Amino acid sequence: MDDGATMGSPLAGRSRRLLLIALGVLVIAALVVVGVVLRPGGSSSAAPASTAPPSASPAPTSGDDPAGTYLALGDSVPFGFRMADTKDFPNPASFTGYPELLAPDLHLRLLNASCPGETTASFTNTSARAFGCENRPQSALFGYRAVYPLHVPYKLPESQLDYAVQTLQTTRDVRLVTLQLGANDAFLCRQTTADQCASEGGAVVTTAEQNVEQILTALRDRGGYAGQIVVVTYYSLDYSAAGVATTRLLDDVLATAARAHGAVVADGLAAFQPAATAAGGSSVAAGLVITGDVHPTAVGQRLLAAAVRTAIGG
Repeated sequence: MDDGATMGSPLAGRSRRLLLIALGVLVIAALVVVGVVLRPGGSSSAAPASTAPPSASPAPTSGDDPAGTYLALGDSVPFGFRMADTKDFPNPASFTGYPELLAPDLHLRLLNASCPGETTASFTNTSARAFGCENRPQSALFGYRAVYPLHVPYKLPESQLDYAVQTLQTTRDVRLVTLQLGANDAFLCRQTTADQCASEGGAVVTTAEQNVEQILTALRDRGGYAGQIVVVTYYSLDYSAAGVATTRLLDDVLATAARAHGAVVADGLAAFQPAATAAGGSSVAAGLVITGDVHPTAVGQRLLAAAVRTAIGG
């Protein structure tokens, strides 16, 4: 798919392979997430039963008198996940994603429902394949939210979409919703197909677009929400011409889905590009992505927060 391609444009085989090559680098690290999530410190046991979930009514993050509520949805990036910090898994307050940075700046109470390893399918249906949130590729059993608490509690089999729709129906002061999903779909495909997704790449991207469209429809129609939605797209680890082109394959379909439902786009790819380019094209060398990880550093999270601010005209 060329830059600026429309939803109906075919995905060339070469472009699909470039996407998968770039995502392959990410997958190696992302697979570690699934194993580490369930086996911190090398143990094969789950978290202690005494690990308590957070309060059902999270305190506002922006003061005692917020101007409204901010609902953050998505995967490990908005969650603020860091693979190596297994000791922090039982304490979601240890993880700071761009929603935690935005909420006080916008004077909004934050409800961050994101979950590490969420796919566009598992977001809606918890029996669908996830990449570590509700379940993991190697097993239909344990996933992150079955073992560790999220920033806000909602219990299986309630999906992230169910939580979002209920929140929108019952919380009338929601002023902002952000959504970031899609990368885990490619990771899951690569791990669970015989050819490491070489022949399924186009279908994966198309399905991600369709699923995000359905999610946005549900937020609007079932949730009755007519306010601001921002779809956050993905950054690249590699800002060479090939690396940027492959990331755009996913980002373009997410942007297409967003605009079809009155949402705006926060451009994660553009947010990292100046610093990464100055560091020879590497987001890691630029200090935007954690070394040995695929997740943003604190600096990278601040750039994503700034991208959302730009998208909403703030």
